[in-house]
Amino acid sequence: MSFGDTIKGFIKKQFIDVIHWTEPEDGILAWRFPMQDMEIQNGAKLTVRESQMALFVNEGRAADAFGPGLYTLNTQTLPILTNLMNWDKMFQSPFKSDVYFFSTRQQINQKWGTQQPVTIRDKEFGAIRLRAFGLYSYHIADPAAFHKKVSGTRETYRNAEVEGQLRTTVVGRMSDAFAESQVPFLDMAANQVELAQKIAQHLMPAFTELGLVLDTFVVENLSLPDEIQKKLDERISMNIIGDMGRYTQYQVAQSIPIAAANEGGIAGIGAGIAAGVGMGGQMVSAMQQAMNPAAQQPPPPPAAPAAAAAGAAGVVASGEMKFCMECGKQIARAAKFCPECGKPQQ
Repeated sequence: MSFGDTIKGFIKKQFIDVIHWTEPEDGILAWRFPMQDMEIQNGAKLTVRESQMALFVNEGRAADAFGPGLYTLNTQTLPILTNLMNWDKMFQSPFKSDVYFFSTRQQINQKWGTQQPVTIRDKEFGAIRLRAFGLYSYHIADPAAFHKKVSGTRETYRNAEVEGQLRTTVVGRMSDAFAESQVPFLDMAANQVELAQKIAQHLMPAFTELGLVLDTFVVENLSLPDEIQKKLDERISMNIIGDMGRYTQYQVAQSIPIAAANEGGIAGIGAGIAAGVGMGGQMVSAMQQAMNPAAQQPPPPPAAPAAAAAGAAGVVASGEMKFCMECGKQIARAAKFCPECGKPQQ
């Protein structure tokens, strides 16, 4: 390279004395400071605003990280970079390094949910398929880990790009939390706050590995597939009904105003009540038989009335009877007076 080219290159090269980043919009997690044909002036100022962190990267290796504040860049404030670059303590020349800014604000209102039902083993219902969805929030806590494992050398990295990974992690760890909790589904649904805390405990290590911190985790809803939910509703309804006989009586009482308003008026209520009570009796009898097999044996037939009683109620032997001489009423032969007309008898 000629001396003239060297001079042109030196003139073309720009020296940076102020490094900072103003977030242009929401959703940006990492941004690389533009360094093409530029070098950082020794003694340059680095401004890191609240809710930001900055990371110096030398030839792909993470070096010094900075939290919020104003810094003067030299060998004292860049010890890791100084070691990587083999600078002496009195190094004063401009230098080349990649600088990445990271947003440490909470990324709120992140949605999670099960696209397909998750199969878990429930104490009360056995194996069931469960759907769930909710919200969570997180922020970047370790920019070096996030740069190494997630954002890399991208010029701009947005939260939408990591959303799929995080959502998959949430659903996977959620299944483990359900399995280890041994809590029945109905208790889960009634204690969603405690359930969310258990799931969050399973998620925190996975977020930490990516350089993130899980700030909040909320379970908004737990549900079963439609066909299973229908069976559960039926079971709940039967538990609420309880005494089937009383429930049938209640239904019949409720039907009286409706029957009276229909054609035929109150005349049709009797038949309706009879039919309702009969149906209720059959239902109660069937349930009792199902619960007590011994009750299914038919009752013994009633004892036949005695022949002597029938004879006494109906016919008296003809040799023991006579007719009243006054009114002609058939009376007992031993009678002294007629019970019909009172005439004395011989």
